[in-house]
Amino acid sequence: MTDRAETPTNFIRQIIDRDLAEGKHDGKVVTRFPPEPNGYLHIGHAKSICLNFSIAESYGGVCHLRFDDTNPETESEEYVEAIQRDVAWLGWQWHGEVRYASDYFDLLHDCAVELVRLGLAYVDTQRPEEIARQRGDFTTPGQDSPFRERPVEESLALFARMRQGEFEEGEAVLRAKIDMRSPNMNMRDPILYRIRKKTHHQTGDKWCIYPMYDFTHPISDAVEGITHSLCTLEFEAHRPLYDWTLDKLEGFLASRDSIPARPRQYEFARLNLNYTVTSKRKLKQLVDEKYVSGWNDPRMPTISGLRRRGYTPAAIRRFCDMVGVARADSVVDMGMLESAVRDDLNATAPRAMCVLKPLKLVIENWPEGHVEMLSAPLHPQNEEMGSREVPMAREVLIDQADFQEQANKKFKRLVLGDEVRLRYGYVIRATEVIRDAAGEISEVRCTYDPETLGRNPEGRKVRGVIHWVSAEHSVPCEVRMYERLFTEASPDRMEEGVLSVVNPESLQVMSECRVEPALAGASPGSRFQFEREGYFCVDEDSEPERLVFNLTVGLRESF
Repeated sequence: MTDRAETPTNFIRQIIDRDLAEGKHDGKVVTRFPPEPNGYLHIGHAKSICLNFSIAESYGGVCHLRFDDTNPETESEEYVEAIQRDVAWLGWQWHGEVRYASDYFDLLHDCAVELVRLGLAYVDTQRPEEIARQRGDFTTPGQDSPFRERPVEESLALFARMRQGEFEEGEAVLRAKIDMRSPNMNMRDPILYRIRKKTHHQTGDKWCIYPMYDFTHPISDAVEGITHSLCTLEFEAHRPLYDWTLDKLEGFLASRDSIPARPRQYEFARLNLNYTVTSKRKLKQLVDEKYVSGWNDPRMPTISGLRRRGYTPAAIRRFCDMVGVARADSVVDMGMLESAVRDDLNATAPRAMCVLKPLKLVIENWPEGHVEMLSAPLHPQNEEMGSREVPMAREVLIDQADFQEQANKKFKRLVLGDEVRLRYGYVIRATEVIRDAAGEISEVRCTYDPETLGRNPEGRKVRGVIHWVSAEHSVPCEVRMYERLFTEASPDRMEEGVLSVVNPESLQVMSECRVEPALAGASPGSRFQFEREGYFCVDEDSEPERLVFNLTVGLRESF
């Protein structure tokens, strides 16, 4: 159990503290995370996951993972498995078996029948367009359906026929009878059941009618003994229907021993990031229309995409803590997430050297055939991580950007006629450039001072320190450099749609890179700091003979 004294308070914790002080729920705290399996989880879901699981953990309670699988048209087992994988990767363990709203379909059906018997629900056989028109809008009250006063027995018979598959999709729905003139649109005789003649990933073809989420949610919470039902702010207007459903069915559920607790719903602000979309529909569009390679493309804000990019669970959890829990929506800068990742990797990622755009450097006074193994720490502030050996030979590779024939004093890298230090190695002096047939520099000749390993002779000044790898011993690799997926901070607000502001430069593949041999055989998911470049992760596309790295985050904010 987490020490709550060390956990920043928020209004939800204050509510729970008050409930516990008043003896509610027998001192229990039971939460749930209820995703719909119609897509992959994204960074916005991470906040809800961390909140629900951490609240339960810190109060000695439990959190359920329950799939809101009430729409077989858009759901699949692929999404079910991906969601479980993401929650577990973030470091959380749900209580008991995975739960499904479909586990309660029989009970939900019986609850719907009970509402009809109580005169609180009816079957409407109007077309969907007519039902939508009669609902009115925020300034116009709704109109009663001509079937609103349909006799109970007739609605029961029609509902039974709906279940038996005698109606086609859109020909009939079951509606609650509440108030068509309510200022809350969700209370204007909302639909409780609709027809969907699709195979369900859990129940197969047993059902052809499916309950709506707003009807399913409170009953599922009640059955599972949820004490605090935490939802994002857009569900605030749905809370009256949540309460109405439980109020009307409380006696029925109690008579069936199906309501161990009366849950309460509380809303918190969702996580909104700039340069990002978190609509699963829009993310699916990016996937379906090939703007990205899949749900786990490292440019995607999905948890699987962030994992492939090299983000760590600890960094994401820390970011969610930094954002906090509030009642009002706001937009969080992407830099805050990147900073959390950078801070975590700075402390944990071993160091390595990688040359992104190689330029050959020949050390003319280096003994032919001689290879010297230089010692380099795996982490400059953590001796316990140990060290690695870096081979140095006559020919090394440096980055093209680290050499200029002429430069002013602000250029702290290699210049013709001047000196720099090779990281962990010797001081070298550039003496000559070799050009190819096109006139481009293909090679730099230099000399080294064998007295400068690990030290600068007194009075000796060099321009700077550059990274390098041995031309002979380094390992070829591909490096994928990423920028933000959208060129606008608020892609959701673009009139032309989010696809109009997809960044065409969001992925740059660098295929001629070379990395030091200590990384040969690094497994997918391994993270490193490439010195002077940034933090990188071995991609799942890597093969033994060719490593592939993803840029996780730069050494500093670049946007």
